[in-house]
Amino acid sequence: MSDTIQPFPTTSALPAQQLKRTFTKVIWRLLPFLMLAFIINAIDRLNLSFAKLRMAEDIALSDAAYGIGAGIFYLGYILFEVPSNLYMQRVGARATLTRIMILWGLITVATAFVATPNQLIVVRFFLGVAEAGFFPGLILYLTYWFPAALRGRITASFFMAGMVAGMVCGPLSGTIMAHLHGWLGLRDWQVLFVLTGLPAVLLGVLGRFWLTDRPEQAAWLDDDEKQQILQALAVDSTTAPAHHGFRGVLRDPLLYVAGLVCFCIYSASNTVSYWLPTLIRGFGLEDLKMIGLVTSLPFLGGLCAMYVLGRSSDRHMERRWHLGLPMLVAAASFFMLDLAQDHLVLFIAVMTLGAAAALAAMPLFWTVPPALLSKSGAAGGIAIISSLGNLAGVLSQSVVGAVKSATGSLYLAFDLIAVLLVFGALVLLLGIPAHRLGKPTP
Repeated sequence: MSDTIQPFPTTSALPAQQLKRTFTKVIWRLLPFLMLAFIINAIDRLNLSFAKLRMAEDIALSDAAYGIGAGIFYLGYILFEVPSNLYMQRVGARATLTRIMILWGLITVATAFVATPNQLIVVRFFLGVAEAGFFPGLILYLTYWFPAALRGRITASFFMAGMVAGMVCGPLSGTIMAHLHGWLGLRDWQVLFVLTGLPAVLLGVLGRFWLTDRPEQAAWLDDDEKQQILQALAVDSTTAPAHHGFRGVLRDPLLYVAGLVCFCIYSASNTVSYWLPTLIRGFGLEDLKMIGLVTSLPFLGGLCAMYVLGRSSDRHMERRWHLGLPMLVAAASFFMLDLAQDHLVLFIAVMTLGAAAALAAMPLFWTVPPALLSKSGAAGGIAIISSLGNLAGVLSQSVVGAVKSATGSLYLAFDLIAVLLVFGALVLLLGIPAHRLGKPTP
């Protein structure tokens, strides 16, 4: 992981090698835990897409009801996201993030015992409430420890954990559901929710002892290392926009431009996450293990793309085109899915390229908001942008479910997502000035 900070752009009077050693120490302390938390979080979102393949028969779950259940999670998330992030500034990241992990783990386990579509919808809503603030809280937490010159690579490494989850979740879910049916008297999909929910609870308890809120509070850093980190972070504050708290952020139109771009990206990434197994099954594959293996391919592609694009974006300190091009590639691929449906290899290749590009756009996007927001307005601003993006989870997944129920096909739904991606790329490139995102590094 130390490779993620090479080369280090010197942003202060401190020697680059000294800074590298300090930030390498921070990376090895924080990122393994945060990446593991993100992996478990992603699995606990993706598991529903695999459980659906079996639970639909047991609880009479239609595609439309599934779309509502997948989407209502984001409604609960959105309603409590901003308060959670603002509250995090008062009580600290450690208390906030660990509370969220424990609650979402317990509710994931409880999902195993739903018996009707309405019960699933209710549980998914409360799962969103429990998780509210986790992702924007993590993004905010990274700004406490890493300067902008490192944030593209750090954020990409962080999101790469989500791609690992996508690669692992398919084979893991397929194996659990294929071999553990009847364990403790539970059905296969019930076992899946139980075994993927408990690790979040355990990690939340561990986080109470492992995480540190800010550099100056870290007992595992010496005084010189603390000062190095604070000096590197201070450089960012001299170039930050002059907002005056949360209200000042709300008056900045770029906040809503960024939120709209986030909405378009999340529409694509959520559709990939929740509907990919169904799309693959519709091609004629029925074996759960095979579906899981094929589903892992886009996440493997996304993992590689995140690494390459994150390094390139930091090296050139260029964000807009590094983000806009993957959005356009994903859109073109989604448009081609319908044309490739009669050719298995071509279909898998196009699906993998489009899904990988859509997933790779997420970490690149999250290098943008910290550059647009002042230090005092970062917590609320990041939460607002994330909330606007998560509206995609409520709206797009309900629309996808309705289209699938009405037409029996997902191809039209993916065409609609492609249109959104093109629109989002144009909004990004035309609406956010390049100079607001930092100057290129020589």
